[in-house]
Amino acid sequence: MPFPRMKPIAGVELAVGRAGFYKHERDDLMVMAFPEGASAAGVFTRHGVGSAPVDWCKRHLEATKGEGARALVVNAGCANSFTGKPGADAVRRVAAGVAKRFDCRQRDVMVASTGVIGVLLDDTRITARLPELEQKLSPDNWAAAARAIMTTDTFPKGAYAEAQIDGTTVRIGGICKGSGMIAPDMATMLAFVVTDAAISPGALQALCNLYTRNTFNAVTVDGDRSTNDTLLLFATGQSGAPRISRAGDKRLADFRDKLEGVLMDLAHQLVRDGEGATKFIKITVTGAETAASARKIARSIADSPLVKTAFAGEDANWGRIVMAVGKADEPIDRDSLSVKFGDLWAAQDGLIAPSYNEARMSAYMKKKELEVTVDVGVGKASSTVWTCDLTKRYVEINGDYRS
Repeated sequence: MPFPRMKPIAGVELAVGRAGFYKHERDDLMVMAFPEGASAAGVFTRHGVGSAPVDWCKRHLEATKGEGARALVVNAGCANSFTGKPGADAVRRVAAGVAKRFDCRQRDVMVASTGVIGVLLDDTRITARLPELEQKLSPDNWAAAARAIMTTDTFPKGAYAEAQIDGTTVRIGGICKGSGMIAPDMATMLAFVVTDAAISPGALQALCNLYTRNTFNAVTVDGDRSTNDTLLLFATGQSGAPRISRAGDKRLADFRDKLEGVLMDLAHQLVRDGEGATKFIKITVTGAETAASARKIARSIADSPLVKTAFAGEDANWGRIVMAVGKADEPIDRDSLSVKFGDLWAAQDGLIAPSYNEARMSAYMKKKELEVTVDVGVGKASSTVWTCDLTKRYVEINGDYRS
C-alpha cells in the first residue's frame, strides 16, 4: 500500500538512523521528540512473558500519569524480550542516554523494541547514535520513521487525518509495524500515534482504551500474540485548540471519529501485509448471545489454520467455518446456523443453502477482499474481526526468520 501524505504535526519531530541490529544496510532506529507539557497514553500486550521495553513504559506511564512525555525511542532487529534483569538495565541505559540529550527525566522517555525474542539489547548501539539523531530531527520524517521500525513488513504503514475541535483544525498521524505474530491482546506489533490536540492524559488514556478494542484487538494474522505489542498515543497540545479534560466532551466528537479511523486504518494495514497473505478477509458473527461470545467465535474462525488455508486455495469450504464456530465453545443453535460469503449463501438453518451455486462461489473466492458472515442463531449480539489467508510463503518467511 502507498504511504499516505502526512503533514507535520505541531510539536513532534522525528529522526532515523542505523544502529546496526541488522547485518544489511538499513535504518533500524527511530526517535520522536515532544515539547514540554505533552500527554501520553498506552495500551500494551497482556502476554505472560512481556518484554523489558513494555515493562518500562507501563511502569513509567503509571508513575507520571501520562504527564510530561518528552521522547520515544524505537529499535528494530532486537525485541529485548525474555532477557531478564540485563534487558531491563539496557532499557534504563537507553532512557538515561535519551534523557541526557533531551534534558528531561528518564521516566519521560518511552522505549519500544521489535525483532528476535531472547536476544539482549546492545544499548550502546543506540546511545552512540543519539547525537547524530538529535541533529537530524525534523517534523517531516514520518515515512522514514515507518520504514525504520519494520521487520518482516513489506511496506511502511501510516495513517493521517484532520479533525475539528471547537472550530480549530487538529492533526492526527500514526505509524505502525507488524506482519506476523499478529493477534494483539492489549492492546511483533508496534503503533505510535501523535496529535497536536491538547488533551489531558486521563482523557487520552480513555480514548486509547476505547478504540483499541475494535481496531488493533480485532485483527489477526496468525493467532500469535507478541511479547512486545505496544500502542502509544501522544498529544502535543500545540494546535491552539482548547485543552480537553474528558474523553466524552462533546467538543471531541469529530476528533474521536477521526482517531478511531486512523487506528482502524493502521490495524487493517497489518492484516493486508500479513506474512505471505494474498487475501484480506472480514469475518462478522451475528446472532450471538453476547458481544464477547460473538468476538470469541469470530476469532476462532479467523485464527483457524484450516479456514485460512481454504481461503488461500480460494475454496469456499464452509464446513471448516462451521467447525471453527463449534470449537469456540460458545452458545450456538446448530439448526439455525447460517454462513454467507459476500452475498452468497453457503448454509442456511443448519443445512447447505438451497441457492448454493458452486460456480458463483468459486468466482467470488478469487477476489482479493472477502467477507464472511455467520449467524449463530441464539441472540442479537455481533462482532467483526479482520484476518488474512495462510499461504506457503508464511512458512517460508518464518522457517528461516532467525537464521
